[in-house]
Amino acid sequence: MELTQATVNDLLARLGPGDGHMYLPDDLDPQVLTDLLDGRYGAPRTLVLDGFTDPTVDEFGGAALLAPFEGRAVKIRAWAYGDQWVGTGTARDAGGVERPVLVVAHREVPEPLAVAPDEDVDWMERLKGITGWTQHARRPDMDWTEVESRLGTALPSDYKCMVETFGEGAFDGYLDLNQEPWPGLREDGLLSWAGTEHEDLYCWRADGDDPDRWPVVVLSFDGEYVPFDCRAAEFVCRILIDPHHRFTMARYFDTHWFMNYRESD
Repeated sequence: MELTQATVNDLLARLGPGDGHMYLPDDLDPQVLTDLLDGRYGAPRTLVLDGFTDPTVDEFGGAALLAPFEGRAVKIRAWAYGDQWVGTGTARDAGGVERPVLVVAHREVPEPLAVAPDEDVDWMERLKGITGWTQHARRPDMDWTEVESRLGTALPSDYKCMVETFGEGAFDGYLDLNQEPWPGLREDGLLSWAGTEHEDLYCWRADGDDPDRWPVVVLSFDGEYVPFDCRAAEFVCRILIDPHHRFTMARYFDTHWFMNYRESD
């Protein structure tokens, strides 16, 4: 079976706008289909690899794509596109034979990030909603007294709440959340609290005695210094879903999650 974007259009049309799946011809190369969908929808999320399902996959992260295979999925990658999940890879059929598959499922679209000028927003609750976070706090017993004593400064409360809630990992598998701020830029008045695989550093300018008033500063990979008048949790919310933000991740990911690097103790 020769695959082109036109072929993909036809396959998706056959599945329809609702939930659906199909086993594809055995001679089809699943990687070619993945590459075509990648070119259409952007970077995918891996839901299943070598038969093991990512434990963070839930209803907000494409779990509906796995339901038709009843535990027989071998490798599934997923894309979020508008109100639809699209997935492809391989799964075992009723006879136990591994075959290429294409699957679609309905997706609940997150509400847009709209904030009135005088609105009092709980940005941590907003962040949990954006990422579909339903798990227990990963590091509720962080010893911030020891950390702050070692760093010689108090730290912003929303950052501490992010670490306690999400633990060690990365938003969208891209934005690494430091478990402790990195003071390597202290001579410039900066503390780094996160960074990306593109080597952008997300920092605070540690001015003043109230860390909850420290503004976010981005030190880009090419050395540009970009200040933002907001705190860390709000900054993360905005770069996740605001396509017009200078450092947006919305153009790469249409759904958002937190990838844990280790299980909680």
